[in-house]
Amino acid sequence: MPSDSQALTARGLSKRFGALRVLDDITLDVVGTSAVGIVGPNGAGKTTLLDLLAGATPADSGSVSLSGRDVSGLGAAARCRLGIGRTHQVPRPFGGMTVFENILVAATMGGRLRGSSANDNSLRALDATGMLELGNRRADTLGLLDRKRLELARALATGPSVLLLDEIAAGLTEPETDELVEHIKQLHAAGLTIIWIEHVVHALLRVAERLICLASGTIIADGGPQAVMNDPAVVDAYLGSAV
Repeated sequence: MPSDSQALTARGLSKRFGALRVLDDITLDVVGTSAVGIVGPNGAGKTTLLDLLAGATPADSGSVSLSGRDVSGLGAAARCRLGIGRTHQVPRPFGGMTVFENILVAATMGGRLRGSSANDNSLRALDATGMLELGNRRADTLGLLDRKRLELARALATGPSVLLLDEIAAGLTEPETDELVEHIKQLHAAGLTIIWIEHVVHALLRVAERLICLASGTIIADGGPQAVMNDPAVVDAYLGSAV
C-alpha cells in the first residue's frame, strides 16, 4: 500500500542562469509511492527542476529532502546512491559496451553494488524493461526505443526509490510509446515513486495520478490530471490567451 511518508520534498528551489530566472521559489511534496507528471511549455524550467532534484545542478536557494533526509549539499552521485534515479532526454549509452555491460556499470558505479548483487540487479533491470534478449547486443546498434529502454534500465539498476524521467517518450512512435508506458506503469505498480516530465501528454496521463504545470519557472497548477489540463491558466500557458 502507498505510504503517507514524504518520498521527495523541495522547499523554495530557485535557479538563475545569468540574468535569466529559470526557477522561482518552487515548493513540492511527493508523498509515498506517487506517480507525478510535470508538464509545461518549452522554457518553463522543467528539466532544470529535475537537475536540481537529482543534484546535477546546484540550486541558488532552497532545499531538497529524500525520505526526510536533507540532501541539498550532496551532488548527483551521492543522491543516486541514496535512491534518486534519473533518465535524460537524449540517451547516451556507452556505445562500445553491450547492453548488459551498460547496466552493470550503473549498478556498480551508481548503486555501489558488487559481485552477484550487481549482476542480479542488472538482470532485474533488463527484465523490467523487456531487454533480456538484447543483453549481449552492443549499445551502439540499438534503435531509439531500445536506447530509451536501456536508459530506463540503467536508472533502475542503481536501485532507486524515486525515479526521475525526462521526456522518455520523445521521438517514439505510438506503438513504441505504448510499450514504454506499460513498463513504467508496471514499475509504479511495484512501488516505485515516479516524477515524469513529458510533452507526450497522453502517455503521461496513463500513469500520472497527479499533474503539475510549470510556466516561466513557477508552478501554476497542481492537482488531478484532468483538472490541471482543463485549468484556464494551463490552457493559456500552452496555447496563448488569444486561443
